[in-house]
Amino acid sequence: MVKLNKIYTRTGDDGTTGLADGSRRPKDDPRLIAIGSVDEANSALGLARLHSEGALDDLLARLQNDLFDLGADLATPSDDIAWTPIRIRSGQVTALEEALDRHNDELQPLTSFILPAGTPISAYLHLARTVTRRAERDAVTLNCSESVNPEALKYLNRLSDLLFVLARHANDKGRADVLWIPGATN
Repeated sequence: MVKLNKIYTRTGDDGTTGLADGSRRPKDDPRLIAIGSVDEANSALGLARLHSEGALDDLLARLQNDLFDLGADLATPSDDIAWTPIRIRSGQVTALEEALDRHNDELQPLTSFILPAGTPISAYLHLARTVTRRAERDAVTLNCSESVNPEALKYLNRLSDLLFVLARHANDKGRADVLWIPGATN
């Protein structure tokens, strides 16, 4: 269990951050960039939760917890450590796919691209989706130079899809989506 008695340690004053295995990396290292983007996605989900309740809030809470798991996964670059590292597992990806199917089946078919707008929760879910897409790109960039858990990459891809579907769901199951009108401002 994590125990934080003191928030500042001064160890990062030299521009580095410690990983779970004890190694230190520059704060602009691709691994730390990916971890930071995952953290931002989690924060955006926190904003969406200000407007959620019931089963949706339960789902978003689970996603936030999963994103902490994903951050821990990324913060542990090797399995060659004294403990069993937290890793994103295939079951977490499957759970996203099941939620995707369940919510997508209730949506009105898309007839146009949609704008990230509508209800407040929909707008926040779209924000979380775009930050998740960035986290995915950052993790893919990291994977070009260091190994990333393939399930973590799948998780980010499915999560952004799920957030798109949930954003539409929050707009009266797609009936209140704000449609893109090509060339409308010309």
